[in-house]
Amino acid sequence: MDGQARESTRDAWTEREPRWLDAEQQHCWRALLLGTTLLLDRLDEDLRRQHGISMAEYEILVRLSESGGELRMARLADSLAHSRSRVTHTVKRMEASGLVSRCDSPDDGRGVLCQLTDRGDLLLRNVAPSHVASVRAYLVDLVDPDDFAAVGRVMDAVSDHLIGDHPERELR
Repeated sequence: MDGQARESTRDAWTEREPRWLDAEQQHCWRALLLGTTLLLDRLDEDLRRQHGISMAEYEILVRLSESGGELRMARLADSLAHSRSRVTHTVKRMEASGLVSRCDSPDDGRGVLCQLTDRGDLLLRNVAPSHVASVRAYLVDLVDPDDFAAVGRVMDAVSDHLIGDHPERELR
């Protein structure tokens, strides 16, 4: 690259200089990333250790329970913000364990329904209390109620801003 091209590149960068985070914003951003990663990893570890299911499997059971016991596979994948192939793989594993079942949709014959079985419902009822206790221990009870409410407001603002790109993921 000759001197003129290098200078032109430098000028273009200067014109597009990002609005960098200040030190406090950078600290908060990194705390959010680290805290979210550690929290979700710990919740997953607890579910696996205590109940033999993953966080993804737990969330599938929750979504099905909250939807009257069944959801189309495509809607389930959308609500979890996971790829359809990932959800299909997880549901196959859960089906082999008797937690869910799948059948063709009676509405149109094209879609596939995922249904919560009695065994899956019983597992969810047994797992939920310890999962909620973990959420409380690792997050809710660690912070002042006003700070926790502020986290909710912040994440609602983020969700409100971004949900338009993925309205199928709305579950609040």
